[in-house]
Amino acid sequence: MSMGATAQSDYWVKWIVTSGFRKRRVDFMQSRRALHPDASRPSRSPPADRRRHESTDTNLKDKHSRMAAYLEIADDSKGHELSLFCVPKHYEEDLDSVIIPNGLIKDRTERLARDIVRDMGGHHIVALCVLKGGYKFFADLMDYIKTLNRNIDKSVPLTVDFIRLKSYSNDQSTNCVKVIGGDELSALTGKNVLIVEDIVETGRTMETLLKLLNECHPKMVKVVSLLVKRTPRSSGYRPDYIGFEVPDKFLVGYALDYNEYFRDLSHICILSDSAKEKYKV
Repeated sequence: MSMGATAQSDYWVKWIVTSGFRKRRVDFMQSRRALHPDASRPSRSPPADRRRHESTDTNLKDKHSRMAAYLEIADDSKGHELSLFCVPKHYEEDLDSVIIPNGLIKDRTERLARDIVRDMGGHHIVALCVLKGGYKFFADLMDYIKTLNRNIDKSVPLTVDFIRLKSYSNDQSTNCVKVIGGDELSALTGKNVLIVEDIVETGRTMETLLKLLNECHPKMVKVVSLLVKRTPRSSGYRPDYIGFEVPDKFLVGYALDYNEYFRDLSHICILSDSAKEKYKV
């Protein structure tokens, strides 16, 4: 017998068996209804324990959907070669690699602006920039929000304010958080506040600011941070909006500094160990 004939024969055998199974099932269901005419159709609802699991899964999904979305940079990421990007000549020997290129920063910032307008549209927002490291991210974020305000129906009326925090000495976070301009926080009483930060590391700096701000009784407070660092030193604090989650490495550029250097770098880069010594104070 040819291969074609064998395949055709197998097909008809399967069809006959399947048809027979279907016919026996129909005969069984008809007999069941004849013996028990008042019996209702079998319930298609899942068992109670399964429904309970499905409900739990739904709750977990809802909880997850409420968590801030972010783009993750893996711990083993070595970044990109400096030679592939435009890096100031005076910094070429101070950097290991480019970990987040400027174009990717801009695209992610635009998406954050869209999420903020979606969630906070219709409210008058005071955008509070945390200086100095947040000024570049703040400026770009405000530009994207203003563009959205011109082009969509749901807009965000904005006013801006600034505050300066200091918690670093060289490359180490200190236990002392200095708030410069904190006496002016009272102007935020009853306002909807969007805090714009460059990076959240241990989380203690932001927790200190939020504690001070809450004493002034704002109407609503949301926090957006370009970066959140994965570190065992973290207090567990997470902002409402996150651009990137990054490894526990010292990052500079895009206004992030090391003792006031590297703010003029367009990309976010990994600082070399030699540079830490070179610019140490």
